Amino acid sequence: MIDLEVARQLYAEEVRAVSNVRSVPLMKAFATVPRERFLGPGPWQIYAPVPPGCFPYRTTDDADPRHLYHNVLVAIDPTRRLNNGQPSFLALCLDALDLQAGDHAVHIGCGVGYYTAILAAVVGPHGHVTAIELDPDLAARARDNLSDLPHVVVTRADGSEHDPGPSDAIFVNAGATHPRSIWLDSLRPGGRLLVPLTVAVDALGHGRGGMLKITQHPRGFAARFISEVGIFPCIGARDTELNNRLEAAFRRNTWESVQSLRRDFHEPAETCWLHGEAFCLSTLSDENRSARKEG
Repeated sequence: MIDLEVARQLYAEEVRAVSNVRSVPLMKAFATVPRERFLGPGPWQIYAPVPPGCFPYRTTDDADPRHLYHNVLVAIDPTRRLNNGQPSFLALCLDALDLQAGDHAVHIGCGVGYYTAILAAVVGPHGHVTAIELDPDLAARARDNLSDLPHVVVTRADGSEHDPGPSDAIFVNAGATHPRSIWLDSLRPGGRLLVPLTVAVDALGHGRGGMLKITQHPRGFAARFISEVGIFPCIGARDTELNNRLEAAFRRNTWESVQSLRRDFHEPAETCWLHGEAFCLSTLSDENRSARKEG
């Protein structure tokens, strides 16, 4: 049987190979942060897709933490289908944030704090991580799990309304219909926001859509979708009308044409991929929009 430390190294390599991660510090974090510490004592329930009507989890044979060092979803609360997310997908997202040592990173919907600890390892002790969780039980678990990291603060709050302060990177780990103004206002120059824009597919609000990366530039906000996503809802960042508009936008299958996010007032036009009252995802680049204004 392989040593646990070796298992963690192999796990990090598996995650890197699947998600094509570029960041060396991020892969080091996956190889060193102990996942079992955040998921409680085993045996654990591993998500295993099965025919409809069957319980979609299998239980590990024992409490050996090596079971957790694979690219698998692990149940946090199986009754709610709430899981510690797919490592390869979360690695892809965290890599897209372009984290640097010393950054202030914000994790909205931090769950039990495992991926928050990954963020904390990447930004380092001179950085800062703000973890926000609405569910009181999960927030309490995250606070306990992260208590030995002085540069991490866990707040029980609605992440769609809580002001995290000036931020270099914000990761929203729940599905929204639109980027909230408070997230955009919190970004420092060059700041990055990663938010899943999803269409509800069931009564619980679980949704499917695309992971959107927004980057603040001097000329405005660049925006692009980096992957497809399926995820649980961000309660305070959902709007029924925008859900319908977003569904129609995804049906056009043109999501790869999105290049910028506009916050200026303008009438809907053919370049508006998703037009809202306080924002617009546009097929114009931020450079082209600035050139039009200057012209």
